[in-house]
Amino acid sequence: MASFSCTNLLIKLTLFLSLQYITLAARQLIESPQNQQEFLFQYHKGSLLTGKISINLIWYGNFKPSQRAILSDFITSLCSPKITTNQPSVTTWWKAIDKYYHAINSNSLLSLSLGTQILDEKYSLGKSLTSHQIQRLATKGDQKNAINVVLTASDVVVDGFCSSRCGTHGSLSSSKIAPVKGKNYKFAYIWVGNSETQCPGQCAWPFHQPIYGPQAQPLVAPNNDVGLDGMVINLASMLAATATNPFGNGYYQGPASAPLEAASACTGIYGSGAYPGYPGGLLVDLATGASYNAHGANGRKYLLPALVDPSTSSCSTLV
Repeated sequence: MASFSCTNLLIKLTLFLSLQYITLAARQLIESPQNQQEFLFQYHKGSLLTGKISINLIWYGNFKPSQRAILSDFITSLCSPKITTNQPSVTTWWKAIDKYYHAINSNSLLSLSLGTQILDEKYSLGKSLTSHQIQRLATKGDQKNAINVVLTASDVVVDGFCSSRCGTHGSLSSSKIAPVKGKNYKFAYIWVGNSETQCPGQCAWPFHQPIYGPQAQPLVAPNNDVGLDGMVINLASMLAATATNPFGNGYYQGPASAPLEAASACTGIYGSGAYPGYPGGLLVDLATGASYNAHGANGRKYLLPALVDPSTSSCSTLV
């Protein structure tokens, strides 16, 4: 009996010590410098996007002219500092990107302009697209000194749309497609979808109730179009990421395979005092009741995401 008790006690002691060792090892893994570094927003020594770059818009599917104007006016607002004197402005929001270049003592900055607009209203590749097909559509725009933006209509299904992403960005080499006048160029591309009928609670919040979390009353969209105002938010996020992490080795937080970038590291933050389910304190249009934080071209108002300030690694808002 005594022998059994001793054996039982020894087994319990061995199990206890093993659990303590596993717990200590796990804590050391979590607290290791390498692991901590991964979760800092930092520069990874790669190139940022520089020079004079044209933003070409590739409209895939059915968009009304009024809808196209919302996004093209947004791009114009980014590019022209004198487009509006009202503050805060889209230009002021984009100017914050310069901090990323100054932080690494870059002599070259980024200058954007609205390029060509291409309409594919007949759904040339169908209404269900893969990531590879999005890249094919991106090649329709000029490939030299360009960001080619593919914008898909509300009735177009794209791999991963709604389930894991509202948009994406990357880079392509013209040598893998077709050299331009015998030369190879590496160009950036972006895809953003209209979530109005598929997942506005995920990709157009706070203009629609979220699919989970606190169910607060949605805000009124500044351009009276939940889908397009949501696209502006996501396009702004992708443009910030394209400028500061164009080739996957610029500024980001976390693993390179799933990075949190200049705007996505501040998801859900649009004004001061934001917390989950609350976008923060915003400006309100007294005539329409719409919420916004930036003035743009042609009297437009937009809601733009917070950006990480690289000097403080904290999220910075316009209001």
